[in-house]
Amino acid sequence: MPTPSLAALPIRRLTLRDLTACADLSEDRGWPREEHKWGFLLTAGKGYGIDDPDGGLVAACVVTEYGSWERSDLGAIGMVLVAERHASQGVGRRLMRHVVSAMGTTPLTLHATPNGRPLYEELGFKVTGRAEMLTGHFTPGGPECGVTTRAATAEDLPSILRLDEEVFGADRTPLITRLPAFADQLRVAEDGGRIIGYTAAWPNMDTHVVGPLIARDTQTAQALITSLAAHTDRPLRTDIDVRHEELLAWAKARGLASVAFNAVMTYGITDLPGDWTRRFAPLTVAAG
Repeated sequence: MPTPSLAALPIRRLTLRDLTACADLSEDRGWPREEHKWGFLLTAGKGYGIDDPDGGLVAACVVTEYGSWERSDLGAIGMVLVAERHASQGVGRRLMRHVVSAMGTTPLTLHATPNGRPLYEELGFKVTGRAEMLTGHFTPGGPECGVTTRAATAEDLPSILRLDEEVFGADRTPLITRLPAFADQLRVAEDGGRIIGYTAAWPNMDTHVVGPLIARDTQTAQALITSLAAHTDRPLRTDIDVRHEELLAWAKARGLASVAFNAVMTYGITDLPGDWTRRFAPLTVAAG
């Protein structure tokens, strides 16, 4: 039988049964397999993919929605991948158009690599910010900042959720409530018994990714990163909003090196909701 054209292959929803195929697709494009992250995103969000008649996936992406049960306030698009053998044939454009259409009037956001940015701009996404990816072994040092941090407990979850929604600008309950199982560490910063920041470190190949990182100020963000680093031997990796210049300089002085810059893009809104001054790093660039 003749092989159907790429344009005729149906787009379908992905599930956890597609985890290996998604990891294979990542590997095909030279990315780490990232099964742990794929599993998290396919559970917390909606995966979309195109099956290859010869096996595996032609393309895939994930959308994570935030808001109430009745209405999504924001959708984050990530893990947009097209198999090497099908690259530059319009597959990514077709998949993205499908996702944008499926999301209707819901505002969208994504982190774009320099290679992906032209496609997203063609689809109507606008650059509204930048994030700098840092990685490396953290070296403690410098004066004590005086911010109290500790491991989070189950009793902290309501306070974490309230703070997260206030800063992020949309309800992320389905995502944040999965953090204790997804992350190796979940820590909070306190002032007078009130939670003023929180962060997590989750495993991704040989690193621990720091995110989300939400904090009252730069000192609090520094204390949270330091507390995470004290409990892991792995290199840290994080993506920090470039407007947080003080935190970036501090992290680089402690061993984290700049790896890449990604454009933060939006569709249907001129800027992300919430309070960027307290939002230092996303949970993952794939989910905002």
